[in-house]
Amino acid sequence: MKTAGAVIKRRADMLLLPRMLSLGLLVFSLHAADPLPTARPFGKLPDGRTAQLFTLRAADGFAVEISDYGGIIVRLLAPDRAGRFADVTLGYGDVAGYAAKTPYFGAIVGRVGNRIAGGKFTLDGKTHTLATNNSPGGMPCHLHGGVEGFDKKLWTAEPLVRDGRAALRLTLTSPAGEEGYPGTLRVEVIYALTAGRGLRIDYQATTDAATPVSLTNHAYFNLRGEGNGDILGHELTLHAPRYTPVNAGLIPTGELAPVADTPFDFTKPHAIGARIGQKHEQIERGLGYDHNFVLADAPRREPTLAARVSEPTTGRVMEVLTTEPGVQFYTGNFLDGTITGKSGHAYAQRDGFCLETQHFPDSVNQPRFPTTILRPGQTYRSTTIYRFSAE
Repeated sequence: MKTAGAVIKRRADMLLLPRMLSLGLLVFSLHAADPLPTARPFGKLPDGRTAQLFTLRAADGFAVEISDYGGIIVRLLAPDRAGRFADVTLGYGDVAGYAAKTPYFGAIVGRVGNRIAGGKFTLDGKTHTLATNNSPGGMPCHLHGGVEGFDKKLWTAEPLVRDGRAALRLTLTSPAGEEGYPGTLRVEVIYALTAGRGLRIDYQATTDAATPVSLTNHAYFNLRGEGNGDILGHELTLHAPRYTPVNAGLIPTGELAPVADTPFDFTKPHAIGARIGQKHEQIERGLGYDHNFVLADAPRREPTLAARVSEPTTGRVMEVLTTEPGVQFYTGNFLDGTITGKSGHAYAQRDGFCLETQHFPDSVNQPRFPTTILRPGQTYRSTTIYRFSAE
């Protein structure tokens, strides 16, 4: 015989059951739509460690694949005007290619992106000698962090959800003396999808001794699709009234030259290839465009539009927003057909372009340039957004 209490409890359980089922379905639904990045193996490094590849995917199909090796953007899938998605970044299909030979495809570069003249600088009365790993024009320099810069490190990765969208936090500690740099540097880089088919990159760093820092990403883009020809027909707008001319070693001379009436004037849209063959000392030295452009309205507290690239045949558009004062525009001048990319196509000269947001090259030796020196108690912060659409 059931007691009155048991009957009441049974009725209460029956009333509660639909709510529990509803809650369970809600939890399942939230889990099914969980934007947390997924991970899979990306191959072995020469020392036997395994690299991982993380996929950040939006509900509309926009997606980015990033490796913990070098923080490399391996793939970025963006739609054309017909809604067809294609990978628009150059690179390899597994980590072995990046470890063996790469012109910094898609990687985080640092401690200092770009070149430092002679691999030397003086800071607080002390001269520091860095690794020299590049010598354009027979003039040695330090390039993109040295022989084993941040592009060749296996970062610690943590998948995240930020503002309801997929994100990936990468962290790295660079010990004092690495590649010749002073101070132990602790670095955090967060890649995050944004509304409107964007990839946001937030850089942050602290140090225990004064050191130069200028981080960037070295992605090569082709809005026609990776391995699908050159980028000469892409139309570029750069909100930069000045640029920094270079010497024969591709080191800035220190001049902030106006772009007006030169092949460097992209303040209005121009096809990348329209003037790249002109007889001009700076074009000839760089074998094309390989120059830092000085952005308008710097310094920038919030990411501000720096560049826009459109590709007429596909309708794809890429906008670059940044807090940085400069951007290096590079037209794949040193691609020479010896690298075969992930789709099986050999990359020829002009098959990709880079827009590397940055402080200016060789700033540590150029008193007129914005400083790259980070000191104890300060936090280095920088943000860049690559945003994609179609027209």
